Amino acid sequence: MSSAISGPPRVNHARKRSLPLRVGTRASPLALWQTRHFLEILTRFCPVLRAMDAFEEHAITTTGDAIQNRRLAEIGGKGLFAKEIHEALADGRVDFAVHSLKDLETELPPGIVLACTLRREDARDALILGQNTGQPDPADPYACLPHGAVIGSSSLRRQAQMLAVRPDLQVVTLRGNVQTRLSRVAGGEVAGSLLALAGLRRLGLEDRASLVLDPEVMVPAAGQGIVGITTRADDVELREMLSAIEDQEAAAVSKAERALLAALDGSCRTPIGGHARLLPDGTLRLTGMVAREDGSFLLKREVLGDAGDAARIGQALGEELRADSPVDIFG
Repeated sequence: MSSAISGPPRVNHARKRSLPLRVGTRASPLALWQTRHFLEILTRFCPVLRAMDAFEEHAITTTGDAIQNRRLAEIGGKGLFAKEIHEALADGRVDFAVHSLKDLETELPPGIVLACTLRREDARDALILGQNTGQPDPADPYACLPHGAVIGSSSLRRQAQMLAVRPDLQVVTLRGNVQTRLSRVAGGEVAGSLLALAGLRRLGLEDRASLVLDPEVMVPAAGQGIVGITTRADDVELREMLSAIEDQEAAAVSKAERALLAALDGSCRTPIGGHARLLPDGTLRLTGMVAREDGSFLLKREVLGDAGDAARIGQALGEELRADSPVDIFG
């Protein structure tokens, strides 16, 4: 069942659990897919919830969704995809919320916690090209773009990494849901764009990717491809339930990536990338990247460590990158 947010807030969060459990989500097709995927996992773990029709979706329009003609960096950063959802969570209008982890700020509002992370989908970015470009070469993915080609993207991270290789390219703001951005490339508004492969896969649109970019070529965003669930810190019952479905690998890599992001503490205009993965022997490998918007400076480093020290590894690499970067990067 879906509904808009309405009704008085519940003020006694400690009382006996009432059903249905209300889940907050953005209203985009991808956000709704992720929410329903999460609820499917939860009901497989606890089948009685399915029989009881125990969930109610609440699609919430966030500031990040409402303002489409400006970059997120210009209006307050990635937290704008979660602000209104967390307000609904804090005052009791929803019980938990589903997010793309890359859209969550590293410091959550007081009383809100990241309770669970789900198994990571492919974290890589995909290059989307229009009809008038050549076939991309994995060894030199941007060579097929003509000189001065216009690329649509709202991500400073993607922009900086592209311009570091091809400073002649022009990057213009391209926002909207996945389908909207694909249609604008197909319609010839821009020569190409970049999207998260995870989102394309979840929507059955992977075939629209012209080339999947190696993380060494395009360092992904911290948390990309991971769905995270937030809830109130004092909701012990729900936190215990969610902890039972947490994916341990996703938990480890997301801790490293979010600790890296927190240590860099860049402004919303600082291009930052972070990508952790577990090697076959259990070692955690973390790549971090920081750059200028125009690609004139780009620093990328990698570190190995024990997965049990994920947060410490991320913090240490972030501090190292910050120390070795120009001061203006973080202004």
